[in-house]
Amino acid sequence: MQLIQPRRLQKGDTIATVSPSWGGPGTFPQRYAAGKAQLEAEFGLRVVEMPHTLAPPEFVAANPKARADDLMAAFADPDIAGIFSTIGGDDCIRLLPYLDLDVIRANPKVFLGFSDTTSLHFACLTAGLSSFYGPSIMAGFGENAGMHAYSVEGVRKALFAPAPMGLVPDNTEGWTAERLDWADPALQSQKRRLHPAGRPRLLQGQGQVSGHLLGGCAEVIEMVKGTPWWPGPERWRGAILFYETSEEAPPPRYIKYWMRNLVAQGILPVLAGMLIARPDPLGDADYQDKLETAICESLAEAGLERLPVLSGLDFGHTQPMLTLPYGAMAQIDCETASLTILSSGVI
Repeated sequence: MQLIQPRRLQKGDTIATVSPSWGGPGTFPQRYAAGKAQLEAEFGLRVVEMPHTLAPPEFVAANPKARADDLMAAFADPDIAGIFSTIGGDDCIRLLPYLDLDVIRANPKVFLGFSDTTSLHFACLTAGLSSFYGPSIMAGFGENAGMHAYSVEGVRKALFAPAPMGLVPDNTEGWTAERLDWADPALQSQKRRLHPAGRPRLLQGQGQVSGHLLGGCAEVIEMVKGTPWWPGPERWRGAILFYETSEEAPPPRYIKYWMRNLVAQGILPVLAGMLIARPDPLGDADYQDKLETAICESLAEAGLERLPVLSGLDFGHTQPMLTLPYGAMAQIDCETASLTILSSGVI
């Protein structure tokens, strides 16, 4: 799948932040400020806000056009090298009528975010631009007591280096989904409790398979289905679908319903493989096992028991997290249960 690749980021570049979903910065300004400061200090970037990035959450919720205008202005501004989402939410899909994909196509630049930002990644895909599934300002860059080294390395490799990212390293730091109150500034300096990460697990498949990366947050994918942003069959053929669930931890039976839809559309049968993120378990220690079982059962009932599926990677709603370039070629090695990014998302 050929996509336009944006220019790589460099120290001194200007990054615009946008709030395309929830007005998180207006709700917890100190959390946003911490994320901005850690981003600037770690990567040497200059961060600026668009007109409504810091607006009160009530305004942000009531004005999807203002959110879209911010995004379009950021893409059109030649002095802005990249655009980072401040946080996710649940209604980014409402920006659809107000986006100009020609503006995105004519002004390729790094666009980064995850969760509800999945909708905008599919918009970029429709425009023909490679974007990046990775940390947001408040969830990732604003990590308590500083960013995780694993996240920093992922951002550097994906956004700053024109070389392929290569073998995705094991997460030896551990993972966390601990909830510390963003309304309490004193907790910003408190490191969240980490759990042992373990290695990715091969759920099914054998050999090596390669394909272009395509995917996002499961619940948001459901909102994008059937819209003008939904990829056509040619986009899915030979893809490696990366798939993750939100902090709401949707019931595994819902995952089976959604998998059945992807089978009915003819998508799962033409994939090269699947990647499943480590989920936020929402207090259920068995949630990952239930999620994996639901996906494998759905594949089995469709006769897809041989489709390679690698699970437990760190690109979901836990920290630290990888940064994945849409459209980049990747390889699943079933023998070593590993993922290699074979091509770069930037030039």
